[in-house]
Amino acid sequence: MILTLIIFILLFLKVWDGIKSNTALLNITNFLLFINLAAGLFCNTDGELFSGMFHSSGTLIMEKAILNLGTFLISLMAFDWLSNHKHLLEFYILLLCTLLGMDFMISSGNFLMFYLGLELSSIPLAALCNYDLHKLKSSEAGVKMILSSAFASCILLFGISMLYGTTGTLNFKEMAPLLTMNKLQVLAFIFAFSGFAFKLSAVPFHLWTADVYEGSPAPVTAYLSVISKGSIVFIFITAMFQLFQSYNAMWYNMLYLTILLTITIGNLFAIRQDNIKRFLAFSSIAQVGYILLGISSGTAMGASAAIFFLVVYTFSNLGAFGVISLVSAKTGKENISDFKGFYTNNKFASWVMAICLFSLGGIPPTAGFFGKMFLVTAGASRGSYLLISIAVMNMIISLFYYLRVIKAIFIDENEHPISKLKGSLSLRLALVICIVGAVTMGFASGLFEYINITLTGK
Repeated sequence: MILTLIIFILLFLKVWDGIKSNTALLNITNFLLFINLAAGLFCNTDGELFSGMFHSSGTLIMEKAILNLGTFLISLMAFDWLSNHKHLLEFYILLLCTLLGMDFMISSGNFLMFYLGLELSSIPLAALCNYDLHKLKSSEAGVKMILSSAFASCILLFGISMLYGTTGTLNFKEMAPLLTMNKLQVLAFIFAFSGFAFKLSAVPFHLWTADVYEGSPAPVTAYLSVISKGSIVFIFITAMFQLFQSYNAMWYNMLYLTILLTITIGNLFAIRQDNIKRFLAFSSIAQVGYILLGISSGTAMGASAAIFFLVVYTFSNLGAFGVISLVSAKTGKENISDFKGFYTNNKFASWVMAICLFSLGGIPPTAGFFGKMFLVTAGASRGSYLLISIAVMNMIISLFYYLRVIKAIFIDENEHPISKLKGSLSLRLALVICIVGAVTMGFASGLFEYINITLTGK
């Protein structure tokens, strides 16, 4: 309700056109997003609406709070880019419409509500990818995003229609006992699984990811990488653990192959990239593989580990994208080679980038190390030591390409390094929050315990 109210306020400001200063509009919007974040943490209650189509619980409230926090940080980081943009309010209206759709999707107890939320979160996101209207790559990103989303949605919807045809209901609670592993239901599950895999950028459904990430504006790429992907992970956990729990043995085998391909191909292709947004695209694909590794355990610990890792991933990935957003907004440079000698004139931003990349690589004592340790531990509970061994070996591969960026920033020489960049107060605040989160979340053991208690109710 608060998100809907904020959207209407922004629409009113757009129609009224009484505030001409982008800085004032950004400050108002960031204040409204902060209110949304606080309200999401403290003003939600458990319950159901519309005969179970929409429901809320402690776990769902926590998941939405993670998305609200990430959106607020992205808004702070986008300050420098949006301060000179003439379509500022349209950006936020589209952004918050996608966030509203994700909230509906997470709280859905019915496939109809789920699909409406999915479309509300996907269609405005394609428009955001094409937000730099004067850039051909941005237009390409928008087209590829809408086409791939439509294709994935069709596959998912086809699976849903077959599930409805064999069970006679769209309600999750009513459908779960009626899933008896008959051939049509198994085919429907494969279609539904493939639709989720498209949205998660899991291999082999990842081919759209790098081009869309590269062509989109840096804040939109950050939103795709963290918020959009996080929302799909949350609903995927709900679907696998509640709706398709009886298919556990089957979806574990499917996840096994998906994890191997996603982690390995994501890491190997990341090594080859020079564009830093494409680099982080393949990095995010590999990170999805580790998240799926935790989910594959089929246990509450696996779900808790996945949610905890998403909190860590939010701080780590957004911190890196914050620096990229600053450099892109001020200089237009987005290649790793452009960052050679970056430390010479931009020491704070360099350390932010280094710590966040260390966290993404799982190097102790950053929070990323603890996040991946929990995921691997959860995945090992199924006793598949070959899968765990390959996942751990891939961590070593990932260190190579993360350290390659750090080497360019701190060690490589450049006759004309990027000059000193002065970011806005909002951006600096967001980067500080990300650094604190990427360092301290691993030692905040109470967070993992809270997530586990919220999930299990014990």
